[in-house]
Amino acid sequence: MSLVNLSGVKKSYQLGKTEVKALLGVDLIIERGEFTVVMGPSGSGKTTLLNIIGCLDRASEGSYKLDGDEIGHRDFNDLAEVRNHKIGFIFQNFNLIPVLNVVENIEFPCVIRGEGGKSLRDRVLAVAKDVGLEPYLHHKPDELSGGQRQRVAIARALITQPQLVLADEPTANLDSKTSEQIIDLMLDLNKHKGVTFLFSTHDPRVMQHARRVVYIQDGVIVDGAEHAAADVAKMHAQLAGH
Repeated sequence: MSLVNLSGVKKSYQLGKTEVKALLGVDLIIERGEFTVVMGPSGSGKTTLLNIIGCLDRASEGSYKLDGDEIGHRDFNDLAEVRNHKIGFIFQNFNLIPVLNVVENIEFPCVIRGEGGKSLRDRVLAVAKDVGLEPYLHHKPDELSGGQRQRVAIARALITQPQLVLADEPTANLDSKTSEQIIDLMLDLNKHKGVTFLFSTHDPRVMQHARRVVYIQDGVIVDGAEHAAADVAKMHAQLAGH
C-alpha cells in the first residue's frame, strides 16, 4: 500500500470574482521510504500541492489517501489530527519557539497532544542523539547556529514518529557546508530509520540526492526529466559563480 496516493486532485481558489485554478488534476504516488523532490516555477501549483499533502488545505476535487485512509475531504479539525499524528514539517525558517530550550522545542508537538512523562523524555533524548544535539539540550534557539537550529527542527518533526516528513526549502537559509551536513543527516535518517521525505527545494545539492524528482507546471505534473535537468544545470552554474 502506498503512503501517499493522490488521484485527480484539483484545487481552485476564489479571489474576488476571479477563480484561480491552482491544480488541474494531479495524480501522484509516494511510496514509503522515498526521498523525493517536488520542483516547479513560481505559480506552478507546487505550494498548493504540498499544502494538500500536508493537510494544511483541502482539494476541491479528487481523492487523497494517506496510508490507505481517504482524508481529502475531512474537516479541518480532523486534518489537524492527521497532521499531528502522521506528518512532520521542516521549514526554512526553523519556526522554533524562542523561549523554549532544545528539549522543550523537540517535545512540543507531543505536549500539544497530551503526552508527557519519562517515556516522552526518553524519546526526545534518543531523537536528539540521532541528529547530533546531545551537547545542546538546554540551549535556546538564539544560542544555536543555523545548522543546529535546523537539527532541532528535524528532531521536532521526527518526535511524533510521523509516516511522512515534508521539508520546505530546508537548506535555503544555510551556508553550503551546513547545507551539506543537513542533507547528509536527512539521507542518513532516510536510509537507516526509513523516514519518508518529500521536499520542496531549489537547492541542487538536495536534488542530486533525490531518488525521484516530481516536476509540476501550470497545475499538472509533467515529465520532469528534461525540465529538472535544465534547472539543476542552471543552479549548479549559479553556485559555481558564487
